Amino acid sequence: MKKDKKSKSAIRQRRKMLPKKCMFCSENKEPHFSDPEVLRRYITERGKIIPRSRSGVCAKHQKTLGLSIKYARHLALLPFIER
Repeated sequence: MKKDKKSKSAIRQRRKMLPKKCMFCSENKEPHFSDPEVLRRYITERGKIIPRSRSGVCAKHQKTLGLSIKYARHLALLPFIER
């Protein structure tokens, strides 16, 4: 059986679209490990780092964001796993 094209478009429309504007570029800031409130915005409920396609962060800041989150976890500013 062939899948209906309308079902694919309906699925795409249901996804929550976030703005594709980098928050760090617009505010002229860099993600830093000592600011866990900002870093928590880019972590899921289970503790995973949100990908660039969902967060709307540019490639440059996504890389530093991931490193900052990992460093903050190592320093016990952020949890590894949310329970």
